Amino acid sequence: MRTPPGVEESEFRAALGKFARIVGERWVFADTQDVNLYRDAYSPLWGEEEDLTASAAVAPDSAEQVQAIMRVCNEHRIPIFAFSTGKNLGYGGSAPIYKDSVVLDLKRMNRIIEVNDKKHYAIVEPGVTLFDLYRHIQEKGHRLSMEMMDPAWGSVIGNALDHGCAHTTTYGRDRFHDQCGMEVVLPTGDLLRTGTGALSGSNMFAEFHYGFGPYIDGIFSQSNFGVVTKMGVQLRPEHEAYRAGMVYVPKFEDLQRLIEVEAHVTHSGIANGMTHFGSPVQGPPMGAPPQAMQQFFSNPELMKILAVPGRPDAAKLERYAADNNLGFWSADIKFHGPQKIIAAQWEYCQEKFLEIPGAWCEDHGPVVTFPLSREQEAQLNTFGHAEKVHLGIPSLNRFDMQAMMNDMMSTPEAPSAGHLYFAPVIPKDAASVLKAQDVFHKAFTAGGRRVPPGFFGRMPLGWYHRCFIYLMGFNVTRNKEVNQAEVALYREMIQLAAEHGWGEYRTHALFQDDVMRAYSFNDHALLRVHEAIKDTLDPNGVLAAGKSGIWPKHLRDARG
Repeated sequence: MRTPPGVEESEFRAALGKFARIVGERWVFADTQDVNLYRDAYSPLWGEEEDLTASAAVAPDSAEQVQAIMRVCNEHRIPIFAFSTGKNLGYGGSAPIYKDSVVLDLKRMNRIIEVNDKKHYAIVEPGVTLFDLYRHIQEKGHRLSMEMMDPAWGSVIGNALDHGCAHTTTYGRDRFHDQCGMEVVLPTGDLLRTGTGALSGSNMFAEFHYGFGPYIDGIFSQSNFGVVTKMGVQLRPEHEAYRAGMVYVPKFEDLQRLIEVEAHVTHSGIANGMTHFGSPVQGPPMGAPPQAMQQFFSNPELMKILAVPGRPDAAKLERYAADNNLGFWSADIKFHGPQKIIAAQWEYCQEKFLEIPGAWCEDHGPVVTFPLSREQEAQLNTFGHAEKVHLGIPSLNRFDMQAMMNDMMSTPEAPSAGHLYFAPVIPKDAASVLKAQDVFHKAFTAGGRRVPPGFFGRMPLGWYHRCFIYLMGFNVTRNKEVNQAEVALYREMIQLAAEHGWGEYRTHALFQDDVMRAYSFNDHALLRVHEAIKDTLDPNGVLAAGKSGIWPKHLRDARG
């Protein structure tokens, strides 16, 4: 039997027996075959002794059962790692950060407690996925829209707690902003409700964020300070229509002005969908269909211009763009709302963008009106202007896109088995974009690493409208040497980004310590505060050791 670190087998068996009495024997898993299902499917340590494995799993059905489990963990000093659905692929999945912890699987807690279509909110448990909530809203005929992540099989609560990003009507904010009210089991087993949920008899759990006193909900995001067992989610009335427009500028030097105008219209709330910036002459834009990617990379004239050691010649690309009616840079601008209003918003945006010399604008597909019939939804183009995620419709389409990118980075000897995401935040300006491209290209190509032509067309993502996320996928294989090189490069990139003032907003389980160390102001004052909170709320250090680089005192001292 695999046991947690520092726990005798007899002690562990006693704890497993108590777990079984709490949740029922069928919901405690200690056999190797069962426990292996909780491995990170994309682990770069696959097959190695250091892989982040679990010793057992327990699946509660209620907050009361979570409380009881946490009390057992404190009694027997059992390290436990909680997750909502375990679909955080690319960031570690359901595997614990502290090797051989027990995993607390919350998928059975999948109740949609309430959906209020007059006040526009829902209250859900952690096992509720975006698909679940969307289907419930549709089946009940509620005229509501919800913020959509991709892919959508993940937890509503889990994604919000990890600061996942919204693509639709509240573009520019992470999904944690939609949460309102939490029920949290603390590491000791105590039960907490935040906001107005702390007021006995209140029925405003999901309507007013703050309640009275310090606002503490944020400490339960990306932390190991508690297990969220219920959360309010603020929704919106169903938007009536969606439209998108493309903006193109002809010159390399136009990028800064393009970003500035886009910032003006999005910060003003006039454009209210997620903007993707691109470079039609340097790489397929975000959301491009497979045929578009294939067409781009099979263009011999472009490949000749791009296949150079460093940044391609801007003058050559400008000439190619002019000869082929392409822009050097592009931005797709999105709108959600009543048809007349979004028509006026797009008209205003065009006026602002056309102030850039040589710029032009085009409608990007027809206006989409809601509600959609099942037939209309089935007929939607799954990429481009009508990519489902931008319409608030759940899908798994992004896996196709990432798989194509992984394959391009693979070799026949080491085919792709997944990816790791590297996600530093950079300032929203052209100088930072170009600097990041240069810095990361140099790091990627050092040592002869394969990089497809068009690297410099890889634009950061506008998941937050006041900054960029420079998202990059590192290829995972089943080849130990290849994976070791990817892990080493990932760690190098964390340090390299930090040297330029760029920190990651979330990271894979293997690199939590590396990223937290990069947030080093005033002798790591932020981490010291995290550790003080950890020591207070989790005195025995049982919950999610190592999450976000926060270790309990008994392990912190041993780690130096």
